[in-house]
Amino acid sequence: MDNLSPVVGADDRPEDGPEGALASRLRLAITRLGRRLRQQAVGNVTASQLSALTSLAAKGPLSLGELAAIEQIAPPSMTRIAGRLEEAGLIERRGDTADRRVARVTVTRAGADLLEETRTRRDLFLARRLSRLSAADRRALELALPLLEQLAAEEAPECGPSVADSF
Repeated sequence: MDNLSPVVGADDRPEDGPEGALASRLRLAITRLGRRLRQQAVGNVTASQLSALTSLAAKGPLSLGELAAIEQIAPPSMTRIAGRLEEAGLIERRGDTADRRVARVTVTRAGADLLEETRTRRDLFLARRLSRLSAADRRALELALPLLEQLAAEEAPECGPSVADSF
C-alpha cells in the first residue's frame, strides 16, 4: 500500500494523543490557506492542471507517463489533463528524438507566463496578509517556517523541492 492511502484504525485517532489538537488545528489552517492560495491562480485551470504544469516546468520535457508518475496519478488521467493544457496552449507535444513512438510535452511561453503570474499573485496575496500581522507574529512565522518545511518534506514524492517551491 502506498503512503498516500494509509489505513487508519481505531487506535490511530490523533485526538487521543497529545499532538491531536495541534494536528487538527494545523490541518485546518493549512487546508484553508491552501484553498485561498489556489483561488489566486490565473486563468481557467484546475489545481491538477496547475500541478502538472508546475511539474513539467521544473522537470520537462517529459513523456505523459513520466509526468503521471511524478504527479502520482493514473496515465489516463494525465492524458486528459495534458489534453486540456494543450487545448489551452499551455503545453505542446513534441516527438522524442531518440524514440519516435514517444511524445514529450513541454511548457509553452503562455504556460510559463501563467505559472509566473500565478506565483506572483500568490506571493502578493501572502505578503498582504503578512503585512497585517505584527512584527512579532511575522517573526514567529519565520521561526516556524523551517518546521513547516520539514513537515512538508517528509514522505514527499520523488518530484523534489523545486516543484513544491514553484507551485
